Amino acid sequence: MRYRTLGSSDLQVSEISLGSWLTYSGGVEADKTRACTEAAFEAGINFFDTANVYGQGAAETAWGEILSTRPRDSYILATKVFFPMSDDPADRGLSPTQIARQIDASLTRLKTDYVDLYQAHRFDPSVPIEDTVEAFQKVVEQGKARYLGFSEWTPEQIQAAIDVAGPDLFVSSQPQYSMLWQAPEAEVFGLCAANGISQIVWSPLAQGVLTGKYKPGQPVPEGSRFASESMAVSQDLVYSDAILEAVQRLVPIAEEAGMSMPTLALAWVLRRGEVASAITGASRPEQVHANAAASGAELSDDLLRAVDQALGDVPVTEPTLAPGAQAEIKHR
Repeated sequence: MRYRTLGSSDLQVSEISLGSWLTYSGGVEADKTRACTEAAFEAGINFFDTANVYGQGAAETAWGEILSTRPRDSYILATKVFFPMSDDPADRGLSPTQIARQIDASLTRLKTDYVDLYQAHRFDPSVPIEDTVEAFQKVVEQGKARYLGFSEWTPEQIQAAIDVAGPDLFVSSQPQYSMLWQAPEAEVFGLCAANGISQIVWSPLAQGVLTGKYKPGQPVPEGSRFASESMAVSQDLVYSDAILEAVQRLVPIAEEAGMSMPTLALAWVLRRGEVASAITGASRPEQVHANAAASGAELSDDLLRAVDQALGDVPVTEPTLAPGAQAEIKHR
């Protein structure tokens, strides 16, 4: 496993990280969650990404039970805040009150005194950016988080926060990024790199589509993510016949290069120096080890050209608002 520096921080994160979005929030049983987490440590993965909203606290609770048995300095832990945590209309967003409440709740579930990275899961245009920035800074000042990040903010929102607090405010950005979803390259990568902000990307395997296991015109395989109602909630982002046909054109390219499809897809993401880590999900330990094998894999220019040709115009390349994101900005 290779490691990269996360933005302007002193954190060295594994190139492949383990996430818990659709899996450990309830889609996968507790014993499998533990087995996958243990496999991550075996593979050299030290970076674990979760959020308060995953299973309404279930994912944080699961990892609190598992990770708290290990030395705290043996792993790097990230969580997030923004999405609704209950039916209460006030129990969401990035108000100072909500951030203060949710960091404490997350730390309790995670059984730790601090997280290494606390992230705004989306931008909250209903709260003045100054209020949100100050609330996050207070979390760091209190020692409850070492560093700050954000997920799926627009370039204008990123710049607004930097204008308020300077480029040292954030060390990470978490966008969707894969062979099929290349949108962040257009604007976000460059702006963040200029301000010392790394990318930790979600869905680098396009929720499993880039493994090649889903075939056009065929039912989804039994036991796969999209066969589970709870884990197929964002299927429409990455699933269509045109996409599946493009992915099948990648299969012989991977075979000729002597790579598995997951290795090709993850190495493609990691070819960019702006990316510090690719967040992967796993429901079985062998998937964790297979994903980890992509760290250090090199892709030749000829191979990258073949990938581009196979994908054609299927990938999303224009700036695109993420689910749950809004473009507005509010000031005091």
